[in-house]
Amino acid sequence: MAHVVIIGGGFAGVWSAAGAALARGPADLRITLIAPDDHLVLRPRLYEPEPALAQVELARILGPIGVEHLRARVSTIDPVRRVVVADGREVAYDRLVLAAGSRLVRPESLPGAERLFDIDTMDGARRLADHLRDREDYSAVVVGAGFVGLEAATELAARGRVLLVDRSAVVANPLGPGPREAIEEALDRLGVERRLSTTVTEVGDGYAVLSDGAKVEADVVVWSVGMTASELTRQLSGELDRLGRVPVDRRLRALPEVFAAGDTAAAAFDDEHLVMQACQHATPLGKVAGYNAAADLLGLPLRDFTPGPYVTCLDLGEAGAIFTRGWDRTVLATGTAAKEVKRLINQHIHPPVDDAATILAAADRVFIDLPFFPRTETAG
Repeated sequence: MAHVVIIGGGFAGVWSAAGAALARGPADLRITLIAPDDHLVLRPRLYEPEPALAQVELARILGPIGVEHLRARVSTIDPVRRVVVADGREVAYDRLVLAAGSRLVRPESLPGAERLFDIDTMDGARRLADHLRDREDYSAVVVGAGFVGLEAATELAARGRVLLVDRSAVVANPLGPGPREAIEEALDRLGVERRLSTTVTEVGDGYAVLSDGAKVEADVVVWSVGMTASELTRQLSGELDRLGRVPVDRRLRALPEVFAAGDTAAAAFDDEHLVMQACQHATPLGKVAGYNAAADLLGLPLRDFTPGPYVTCLDLGEAGAIFTRGWDRTVLATGTAAKEVKRLINQHIHPPVDDAATILAAADRVFIDLPFFPRTETAG
């Protein structure tokens, strides 16, 4: 029996499995998802105070659509022999989808790096939540004023004093100038102090040292700087982008028998941009890559990856949120109105569970059906 193997249990991996199951229909095709954990972690929600709520049982998604789950971690991809090695066991494939995600770049040489906290993984987010549980008026230093750092800092500001540190001369440099004024106003409202053109050079017991020589109080230091794709991409190509992602064509093929999706795929969004390492792109990438992996074996037409409009919705804690559209990030809503958009997005990133027909129908849609998106289309 032909075999589609998917590496990764995040958004891209789960939706690759659903996409493959959609293409399979009643055909005789085996689909296996390899991931070490039992849950899909809703990574965009790990800044919230109760991160344990941001997960979904994989069995409730994979079971109804007839996808096997091998609980293991892949160390090796051999595209010549068409096998992967998972916890020492070889698993043969006819088509492979690499959806192994990305990881935070950690400052291993930083003195006191072992004291750093993060919200990159469920374990990291739980560790931070447990450390601060039932504590008030703590002092927190958040390193990195990008997407993740801003959401962490504004959430932490609800119960403590927050210092936001960034090497850039401006806040939210990755977001560009469009939303910056609204973000600055929110940080002022929440009392979040900023130290720009600065970073942390040491983390100690109850303090952090900054690159300008200042020693600041810090009950917790949260690191949110830098992301890189899974190192498995290096086993597929020597021509990776700056984020470690493997190049793919418009059908998300990386090699003749290998597709890539999510944070591992350097896929074109348009003529000027590559996709972001974000769930709004990981989900449709997974749907298309998984469908194409199965369709390629079954002799069905493959689908092009055609992403929907690019939007950004940044949670700003008790100051609301900010919702933007387009690569220039034109602000469409702020405050409570944008917070409602964020709430809806967080609700809709949860995949359907338990019912095969509902899961497969969702796999056939690229865009989510919400009022701030202009249309809902099939993946084809």
